[in-house]
Amino acid sequence: MPSKFPSKKPEGQLTRGKTASNRLRRVDNFILLYEPSLLTRTDNGFSDSLFVDLGYGFDARTTLESALRFRRVNPSLKIIGVEIDAERVAAALPYSDDKTFFRLGGFNLPLKEGETVRLIRAFNVLRQYEEKDFIPAYERLAQYVLPGGLMIEGTSDPFGRIWSANIARRMDNGSWRMEALVFSTNFRSGFDAEEFQTILPKNYIHHVLPGETIYDFFTAWKRAAAETTSVKVYGLRPWFEASAQALARNGYSINLQKRFLNRGWLIWYLGK
Repeated sequence: MPSKFPSKKPEGQLTRGKTASNRLRRVDNFILLYEPSLLTRTDNGFSDSLFVDLGYGFDARTTLESALRFRRVNPSLKIIGVEIDAERVAAALPYSDDKTFFRLGGFNLPLKEGETVRLIRAFNVLRQYEEKDFIPAYERLAQYVLPGGLMIEGTSDPFGRIWSANIARRMDNGSWRMEALVFSTNFRSGFDAEEFQTILPKNYIHHVLPGETIYDFFTAWKRAAAETTSVKVYGLRPWFEASAQALARNGYSINLQKRFLNRGWLIWYLGK
């Protein structure tokens, strides 16, 4: 395995860096509901491990917003905002403190000796890359995450109203297990399963084609939404939930807990 600290030169490409306040609020709230213990656990090296906000953009707001949310459950949580652009890092440095850091880096995370990672959030980063770059980026990032840790990586619309993301779990053998594909909506633009096709993660977005698994999934979801459209009279949330239940009846491994569906999160577990 390559060293964690082979080069100080950031690996990756500069992103546009534009964002909006609270664009990733629903991403953070999802993590807080999906696995809050990930932010508080202290076993197996987790006691001092970090949350990494990879590619935070032209200013520090997404990292600082996450710090406020996550430290409600773990006040001592250390957080690193990582950017590949030196000017963006310099602009964020005044907001750093003894638990909040901003460092120049890319997929080769700028960790110091002894630092480990419990969670990586990488949003609107890989969307600009070629599909061939997806696996190498994931493999690089896996080197830094503790076994049992997570990466949530995906794409949102400009205001975070809808997004989709991979949930990847770091395994003991050093690889990722793709645990789930998550779809999120706040219902402000209605509910249309097809809308998620435009913001799929890089490993799916070019595969919504006949014969592909993701194509079959969307075909089934759109059919499920059509079959349950009568529920729409009770509101978008009940309709969203009914479509998820119909998907599950058709053999898809969907989390049917109301605490997720009522909030606009559809979780499709992979490999089940």
